[in-house]
Amino acid sequence: MNHAHTLSLSHRDRTAMERRRLKAAKLFAKGRRQADVARTLGVSREAVRQWHDIWKKKGKIALQSAGKPGPKSQLTPEKLRLVKKALLRGPTAHGFATQLWTLERIAAMIRKVADVSHGTTRVWQVLQSLNWSCQRPETRAHERNEAAIRRWQNTAWPRIKKKQCE
Repeated sequence: MNHAHTLSLSHRDRTAMERRRLKAAKLFAKGRRQADVARTLGVSREAVRQWHDIWKKKGKIALQSAGKPGPKSQLTPEKLRLVKKALLRGPTAHGFATQLWTLERIAAMIRKVADVSHGTTRVWQVLQSLNWSCQRPETRAHERNEAAIRRWQNTAWPRIKKKQCE
């Protein structure tokens, strides 16, 4: 696997990017030139120049990852546990008429049990973080009697079909 391909696979990986910046800091500390650092790490000279400026002004610690971008989740680990427990109880336990979870129903349940309001996109992300997947309800009733259906197909249906063809 070539080096450029390796970098493209991890270009959005904060951990890999942080490792690269910290490696650059070590090379700066050893007196390596910016152009050499850029070549060694397979990044642009401009990126290395920016890292070098940050390293000189604030030190190696300033090159560490700032963490996940965006606001912190309002669903604390404790609230997330409450949501998971509520999901496992099912929709009818929360006053819904059927056993079908929808994103809108889950958003309403999260508001009720965790006092956090989320849109459906964020609800979907919460479900993914809990390893829940999108599933369609079964189209066949649980009460379906396969033997009775086969009997009807073998006896009644041929009579009906024959009458239509006459």
